[in-house]
Amino acid sequence: QVQVVESGGGLVQPGGSLRLSCVVSKNIFAITQMVWHRQAPGKQRELVASITRGGTTYYADSVKERFTIPIDNSKNTAYLQMNTLKPEDTAVYYCKANFPAGVFQWGQGTQVTVSS
Repeated sequence: QVQVVESGGGLVQPGGSLRLSCVVSKNIFAITQMVWHRQAPGKQRELVASITRGGTTYYADSVKERFTIPIDNSKNTAYLQMNTLKPEDTAVYYCKANFPAGVFQWGQGTQVTVSS
């Protein structure tokens, strides 16, 4: 059973930065895509950003120019670097690892709160 574990959430002031981590228990080279989603209270889960094994990235319009997805292959870890955070970024952030043949695994989520 592959495990995906997020960490790094917390409370940050508007304009601040946070870096979320997503550690995958399986060799990251087996993953076809890493995806970050978020879900705010009362809203549907939305796609925030993703990166393929080949390095192709996608960012939602709401986070472009503010969020990036660095990868550390040696640590089987994907990050979500979040800069210039806004109150509307407040949500539970989930990491999802996609594998071949439609297999995927979600993490448990980590809370990010942007508030003064």
